[in-house]
Amino acid sequence: MDSKKEIQAWHKVKVRDRFLNAFRGIYIFYKTSRHLYVLIFSALAVIFLGFYFRVSSFEWIALIFSIGFVIVSEIFNTAIEIDIDLTSPEYHPFARDTKDVAATAVLLSIFTAMIIGFIIFVPKFI
Repeated sequence: MDSKKEIQAWHKVKVRDRFLNAFRGIYIFYKTSRHLYVLIFSALAVIFLGFYFRVSSFEWIALIFSIGFVIVSEIFNTAIEIDIDLTSPEYHPFARDTKDVAATAVLLSIFTAMIIGFIIFVPKFI
């Protein structure tokens, strides 16, 4: 068990170090994500279409939130997978269920983003 001193030191992280830890998290996500290039390509395609069709400010907000929603859910999924791999290195059905539910969250965020994209872009194509 951690001593009281270690627990207090954990909570007294400097603001600068918190930002460094967050950027380290981005690096870890970059190194461990298998779908990062698909996310980046999709986001760039949506941004290109937004400029091409000159979407409104409200539509830009919806698109940016959709892109962020998918990326954040993928980051949470990666964090959960890392944690499950650490806490349950051998196969366990509950570990599998946890990973599957986290992956479902990503899938639902992608479906939501696709619906928003269809609502914005299909009328512009027609």
